[in-house]
Amino acid sequence: MKSFWNERYAAAEFVYGIAPNEYFKSALDKLPAGKLLLPCEGEGRNAVYAATQSWIVDAFDQSEAGKEKCLQLATANGVSINYQIADALQFEYGEDQYDVIALIYAHFPPTIRATIHEKCVQALKKGGIIIMEAFNPLQLNNASGGPKDLSMLYTPEMLQEDFSVTAIEYIESLQVNLNEGAFHKGIGDVIRLMAKK
Repeated sequence: MKSFWNERYAAAEFVYGIAPNEYFKSALDKLPAGKLLLPCEGEGRNAVYAATQSWIVDAFDQSEAGKEKCLQLATANGVSINYQIADALQFEYGEDQYDVIALIYAHFPPTIRATIHEKCVQALKKGGIIIMEAFNPLQLNNASGGPKDLSMLYTPEMLQEDFSVTAIEYIESLQVNLNEGAFHKGIGDVIRLMAKK
């Protein structure tokens, strides 16, 4: 997978655009700035937006090409991101240190998904927030991106179980019109979640 993402992010253009994900932006804009973690952050559009809004941003991805583009975008916007190269299962999440963790199109196979989600909850401070947007199983019918493996697409029941120790404040499956660069364009079937520790 690492070589897949390095190849995708090697393009000169930002393949998912430079604007933040709309749901992430709308959720973050309602919260006081603090410390944020963005797993699987790719080219950094969400990290850079958050940093421009005074958030202290940690991010990671397995792709060196993604990190390079994120740091370019950060420099262009006059902000800094603490960006590490790491695998989602191996990353040192720590405990009780983040105000927000945002999982934006961070899809994992079922063998590791619940473990990673559990690590994210542990890394949140008490009162901290998980923000998630991902594709749901109906996305298999669409040509707007996402895994083509049903087991890596998320249902409300799956996420309610993964985040059962949190208070789920919002969860919804809905259809949206994606306009996030070349690889997220057109009708998308997504799931959105906000959960509080």
